[in-house]
Amino acid sequence: MSKTADKPSETVEFRAFDPGKATDQFRVVAEKGVEQSKEVLAKFQSSAEDTQKALQSTFETAKSVGNELSLKMLAALRANAEADFSHLETLVGAKSLSEVIELQTTFLRKRVEMSVAQAKDIQALTTKAVTDVSKPVKDAFENTLRDLKVA
Repeated sequence: MSKTADKPSETVEFRAFDPGKATDQFRVVAEKGVEQSKEVLAKFQSSAEDTQKALQSTFETAKSVGNELSLKMLAALRANAEADFSHLETLVGAKSLSEVIELQTTFLRKRVEMSVAQAKDIQALTTKAVTDVSKPVKDAFENTLRDLKVA
């Protein structure tokens, strides 16, 4: 047998439980938890406010860009209608079939050129709109990711 077993009179000592120290330790842990919770809540609240601002900016930009796009489309429709009526007036004044064919060919060529130019303008405006509308949300997202990396 081992020496410990040979000495039955030896006792194992347990540290005395001190409720005062346990209460202090519990209080320290609880206070730390409360502080961490406050920090997380403050960060969450700040992120929520930033997100709200980003969404408001996005909606305002979308509204502005939508109005601009609508005005551009109306201008294109007006230009197309004016070109069509002008062409009809010119066709009515034509004196021969060959003149009608020549007028029609010229008109179609001009209309294709005008349509291509209008499509380019609308495409450029739409591309700008997508960039402008997505910028506030993109910036807020990047800021949030940067804040998360720091924490």
